[in-house]
Amino acid sequence: MMLKKWESLPQEFRTEAVRPYYDSLRRKQCSLFLKRVFDIVVSALMLVILSPVFLVLAMAIKLDSPGPVFYRQIRVTQYGKRFRIFKFRSMVSNADKIGTQVTVGNDSRITRVGKVIRKCRLDEICQLIDIFRGTMTFVGTRPEVPKYVQAYTPEMLATLLLPAGVTSEASILYKDEEQLLSGAENVDATYIQDVLPGKMHYNLKAILNFSLWSDMRTMFRTVFAVLGKDDTDVSCKAGKTK
Repeated sequence: MMLKKWESLPQEFRTEAVRPYYDSLRRKQCSLFLKRVFDIVVSALMLVILSPVFLVLAMAIKLDSPGPVFYRQIRVTQYGKRFRIFKFRSMVSNADKIGTQVTVGNDSRITRVGKVIRKCRLDEICQLIDIFRGTMTFVGTRPEVPKYVQAYTPEMLATLLLPAGVTSEASILYKDEEQLLSGAENVDATYIQDVLPGKMHYNLKAILNFSLWSDMRTMFRTVFAVLGKDDTDVSCKAGKTK
């Protein structure tokens, strides 16, 4: 997870808007190395331990609706590289071709098993594969589809200096994102104009304040949020993201 030299970054990253974030991370190369070691060791252990859960989920998904076990959508990670993310399929097959690329509350494309695994975030545990491969990390900016990355401001590109993450402070604060978008007439436009800037505010802040301790704190907060013991959200801050 070591940073590339400034002159080796893609041209669109070599801007004054990105430079402060790059310089901040550059001073933390040792922590970035340890972050990658942690990712490899912990993801490998969890893949072994959770293999029975993977099997049960795969069987439930196949019995519930026709289609593949995994949903492999194109997302964007470090330096703008595209990859196919691993997620347990929670929606009908080809859902992204019959609707928007973000999910709203009470989305009719979600399957019966999908409702359960999404509520418990079990659809994302197979991203341990992506973490082990290095295309993702435990804590970092959630990977967006290329369509939304194209709407990034020059400053937002700084979030792509590191691999995409399974969780983040923005993910916790916007855990009810689907409900925020459920009443929108144009979901894509609302996401890009209202929700994305708010999430990026926290993602950029996390880049500047990166440390192994902050990563650990975010991981624990994520567990509490999934268990319903962290009621932090942005429902009362909606005006700040507009």
